[in-house]
Amino acid sequence: MSERFAEMALRCAGLAATTLHWTPDTFWNATPAELLASLAPPRADGTPPTRDLIARMIERDENG
Repeated sequence: MSERFAEMALRCAGLAATTLHWTPDTFWNATPAELLASLAPPRADGTPPTRDLIARMIERDENG
């Protein structure tokens, strides 16, 4: 990749601000995985996860 970190960070910060309405503080405190998860649909069909699925994922992470 020929793009420098600062250039990519600026592009990502702009995307987060316009798409997610994140403040700079929110952007800089988020992990790359959190940014990606916020921008990408949670499932292939674009539907949000159910409460049950979220609960199972949390349980799996806690017991992981």
